Amino acid sequence: MLFSSSVVAALAGRGDAASIPDGDVAYLRLLIAAELLGADFQATALASRKLTRHSATVMKKMAADEKAHYTGLARLVTAAGQTPATADDIDFTYPKGAFATTGAVTKLAVTLETLFLGAYLGGVAGVQTTSLLPPIAQIAANQAQHLTVFSQLLGRSAFKAAMPAPLTIDVVTQSLADYTS
Repeated sequence: MLFSSSVVAALAGRGDAASIPDGDVAYLRLLIAAELLGADFQATALASRKLTRHSATVMKKMAADEKAHYTGLARLVTAAGQTPATADDIDFTYPKGAFATTGAVTKLAVTLETLFLGAYLGGVAGVQTTSLLPPIAQIAANQAQHLTVFSQLLGRSAFKAAMPAPLTIDVVTQSLADYTS
């Protein structure tokens, strides 16, 4: 199980949302926005019917991963006494031609997965609630897998930096604004 019930119970057992630092809730909300963007991107890419069979199979697996990530993060936000955002709360936009070809979809996937990985690494570096670290790190590892697959589909090396850079909450917020409103 991606998110242990003990993590959710620990947060819920704190009694009130004030016991979770506002910065940690902000990170969770930001990561939810990233997951919602990922899910929308994948659904749009699949609906475009521009993907090869292999790329579509990979995209479907990644869509299932994003759903699991969202579900776990939403439980954590709820346990912190907040209401998680849903896809209905966000309007998604993409660059012109982003879904015109398999190559265009794959290139945008690399861009987004790089952003998502940096967001999660930033979350690991930025949250204060230690029980949030394992699930955030687990998702970071999965986002790195996504990035590797899409990089390979573009013919790029599967290996990036030995120590991928975490992104600050401000950088992620600004980057997500390019795709959301």
